[in-house]
Amino acid sequence: MSDAPQTRCGSVAIVGAPNAGKSTLVNALVGQKVAIVSAKVQTTRTRLIGIATDGATQLLLIDTPGIFAPRRRLDRAMVRAAWEGAEGADLIAFVVDAKTGFRDDATAILESLANRPEPKLLVLNKVDITAKTRLLELAAHANAFAQFADTYFVSAGTGDGVAELKTAFAAAMPEGPWHFPEDQLTDATTRLMAAEITREQIYNQLHAELPYASAVETEKWEERRDGSIAIHQQILVERDTQRAIVLGKGGSRLKEIGTLARAGIGELTGKKVHLFLHVKVKEDWSEDRAVYRDSGLDWVD
Repeated sequence: MSDAPQTRCGSVAIVGAPNAGKSTLVNALVGQKVAIVSAKVQTTRTRLIGIATDGATQLLLIDTPGIFAPRRRLDRAMVRAAWEGAEGADLIAFVVDAKTGFRDDATAILESLANRPEPKLLVLNKVDITAKTRLLELAAHANAFAQFADTYFVSAGTGDGVAELKTAFAAAMPEGPWHFPEDQLTDATTRLMAAEITREQIYNQLHAELPYASAVETEKWEERRDGSIAIHQQILVERDTQRAIVLGKGGSRLKEIGTLARAGIGELTGKKVHLFLHVKVKEDWSEDRAVYRDSGLDWVD
């Protein structure tokens, strides 16, 4: 009779308001960067799975877009992706920015979670910059609204409490075979990850200068004979003024974005990357079905 431990595998939906630190938490749990991170709200658009292991347990961490009051089609698609990620999950982890607390978006999510059947954990994030008394108040407030199995206090940025949270996730997973190979860290395609890396650099380099209405499409991906990759990506913006911001003086800003994105994609693929970026003005890009498909989002009416 084998002494090998029984394997477990299950899904954990990571939900919360924009900028709660969900993607940073997923990266910390996986132990490697699989989701892009930015201080800008609504950075995560699609629903991707980060794959982590804890002993004999494989955790499928569903990193969802921040849930907020949608105003346009792209917003609605992102919010739908978030709730669909939670549907049928073995566990829902509600991540709250403890510093910000329960503002409108977080309160609306809390009220919605109260009626969901899935087991739920409350995760108060950014405890390293939040007073202990406030943490206890937030925990009491949330637990008065919804039935959370337990509350965890973590800092996804510093790693404080992450190991304990991971162990709790693993304990809640059902017995069963692993769904992915041991060395796979995400379900996202390399092509999608490459576009996400470029979009992350746009957000990080431009900060508040460029509105959130921009997208990155991979137009061409060519494996060269020397083992390198040539990637052509198109950055979509809505107006000429935004194009000028992305380009920068003499194209300097775009060059910096390209340099950093190329390094990130090279690290992702383990290959030399030739990255060619083009900025295109497309006023109605957020109404283009192809953009949704390439981003892993469903088209919504």
